[in-house]
Amino acid sequence: MQLSVKDIVDNANMIINGYAYTKDGDYIRALNFNCLNNVAVICKDIIIETNMYEIEIQIVLDY
Repeated sequence: MQLSVKDIVDNANMIINGYAYTKDGDYIRALNFNCLNNVAVICKDIIIETNMYEIEIQIVLDY
């Protein structure tokens, strides 16, 4: 199943500076709207899975 940008926006808990954040239990997913393939999964302020560049990871964690 492929989500549309509208679905992502509708389900996001927070959208800031081009990133959509969605909370699911202890996990937070961050998606970069400028490159929809770039996603990070965060658990307790630690990136547990990502395909983002280091600079993007730092930006996502700072927010």
